[in-house]
Amino acid sequence: MIRIAIPNKGRLHDPTVELLKEAGLPVLEGGTRKLFAKTTDPDITILFARASDIPEYVQDGAADVGVTGLDLINETGAQVEMLLDMGFGRANLVLAVPEESPFKAPQSLEGKRIATEFPNITSRYFKNLSINVEIIKVSGACELTPHVGVADAIVDISSSGTTLATNHLKMIDKVFTSSVYLIANKKTSANNSKVEQISTSIESVLRAKGKRYLMMNVPESALEAVKQVLPGLAGPTVMKVEASNSILAVHAVIDADLIFATVNKLKAVGAKDILVVPIERLMP
Repeated sequence: MIRIAIPNKGRLHDPTVELLKEAGLPVLEGGTRKLFAKTTDPDITILFARASDIPEYVQDGAADVGVTGLDLINETGAQVEMLLDMGFGRANLVLAVPEESPFKAPQSLEGKRIATEFPNITSRYFKNLSINVEIIKVSGACELTPHVGVADAIVDISSSGTTLATNHLKMIDKVFTSSVYLIANKKTSANNSKVEQISTSIESVLRAKGKRYLMMNVPESALEAVKQVLPGLAGPTVMKVEASNSILAVHAVIDADLIFATVNKLKAVGAKDILVVPIERLMP
């Protein structure tokens, strides 16, 4: 039995559940108030946990696989197998000060107080810069601390900068860049093929995002021109069309944002009956 720990709430919960569904492991009868849920695979169950707890759950074997932020993995120092960058939840840990503050750079904060939910990452950051600060650990509402006299600056998560602006804060440096990772217990990942299947299934969905499958009929005389147009992953697949001596079927995978320009170029060099199909999975 494999147990996957996923965030029970917050900004990482819904994208994680959706990605598992696309990978063929929909969460059945799950909810934020439940601790466990089943999947369509009888050997795989879901454990709902706080994102900040997941690195240590996976390290200690309470879960075999987990989904959580790189910032939380780094903060806890958990010894886990890093399987896959899942491509969402991208955000930065930033060093920020009040807009009216005289502090312009990290060096100007020598001897000052820094409030954060990430004391370990923050401590390493300032140590690497040889700056002495007092780190104050908070569990929430970090952005308010400079305005109530608790701290002179903060280190906090920022994905768009909106929260900083709303709270009249400005970034003076980027501390750490994070995204969501699929992680595994080191012993489990070394001995269990099911973990590899989970990772491969999720990776196949991620590889398919932003890709489209092109199918078309091409006169044999236009094949080389069509090949020059197609920016495929490994060149197009070419097949003879039954009952035709001069028409070929050409298939290729291309980036979705190239579809408009590519289709027009293909038509111009002689391709016809062009079909564009979304891709659910693209196996590595």
